[in-house]
Amino acid sequence: MDAVLDDLARHWWLYAAIPFVAALIGYVTKRVAIEMMFRPLEFVGIKPFLGWQGVVPKHGGRMAAVATELLTSNLLDVKEVFRRIDPAIITREIEQPLLRAVDEVAREVLEKHHPRLWEVMPTMAQELLIKQVQASTPRLVREFMEEMTENLDEVLDFQHMTVQRLTRDKKLLVRLIRETSRPEMAFIARTGIYFGFGLGIVQAFVWALTKEPWVLPIFGGCIGLFTDWLAIKLIFVPREPVRVGRVILQGKFQRRRAEVAHQYGEMIANEILTVPNLLDAVLRGPRSDRLYALVERLVAQAVDEQASIAKPMVAMAVGGQRLQEIKQAAARKALERLPPTIRYAEGYLTEAMDVAKIVERRMLGLTPLEFEGLLRPAFRQDEWKLIAVGGLIGFVVGELQVLLMLH
Repeated sequence: MDAVLDDLARHWWLYAAIPFVAALIGYVTKRVAIEMMFRPLEFVGIKPFLGWQGVVPKHGGRMAAVATELLTSNLLDVKEVFRRIDPAIITREIEQPLLRAVDEVAREVLEKHHPRLWEVMPTMAQELLIKQVQASTPRLVREFMEEMTENLDEVLDFQHMTVQRLTRDKKLLVRLIRETSRPEMAFIARTGIYFGFGLGIVQAFVWALTKEPWVLPIFGGCIGLFTDWLAIKLIFVPREPVRVGRVILQGKFQRRRAEVAHQYGEMIANEILTVPNLLDAVLRGPRSDRLYALVERLVAQAVDEQASIAKPMVAMAVGGQRLQEIKQAAARKALERLPPTIRYAEGYLTEAMDVAKIVERRMLGLTPLEFEGLLRPAFRQDEWKLIAVGGLIGFVVGELQVLLMLH
């Protein structure tokens, strides 16, 4: 024992440094593990094994599917969102651009598909026809919104839209998970310091007693492994508050439910379920042909109504086949004009749908296990690799400590 005390007195600064180095090991291994979750976005190295790709971007498709399943089954009813839209207000918001679009569509279609009939019509008759079509437009918009809401599943594949959006933009998926878990990531790094320092004190005493070269690298590896594992566990468990004396224990992510719900709702509203994204999914998604069929049917009804009085004469002058072509062309043109026209109502639509508030409210109603599912998949995938890397880094740093202590 005297020899141990004498060694401690002569090399006190080295022994004092061990807990701090251990704390550094704990912190560095956590920071490396955190960055390995999200970076790099693409595989770097020699495939298939010699290299690395961030856990989240690597499993982007699976994680996007999990996030989408949670969103569609627990957080959002897209039909409910669309029912919050008032067709009368939309019509009012886009009134002027809508009238211009109707004017352009009617003139372009008639000039292209029956130029002779259009040319021989007096200017007053042309304007009267355009005015009649414009007058019927508000009702057409209302019918379109009602039909689309009632048959939303037929024209919009919301799951496909969300998965595509998250897998196509890996940065978005990373940001969605990273931003909602930033305090948890900071917590993981901090626990590395605390646990590492505590284990470092034990490490210093064991080294003083044994002087075994394997002590420092083994302890370093254990610090990296144990603190990585424990930090991840403490994020999620216990799920429910547990009172221990005067202290209430609960997983950090569970404690932040209100904050996470608000932040997640804002990101879904601003990054995924936006008006442009919905419009793009409806117009270019896998069910866009059904939307075209819906628009074509409504436009055809409108054309027939306008020609109802003179229908036999119109059919004779234009021809049944040509009249059908006019209806189809008008439907195509209407869909082409939809994005720039609806842009004028984007502010109202965003406010009316109120996606952020809906998601936030629903998230607050999730069970602890369901709420955990928001973030847990990001850690579950290749979690053992992250912990193993922490242990490896700890072992290497411990070996460097040995070299320092022996020289």
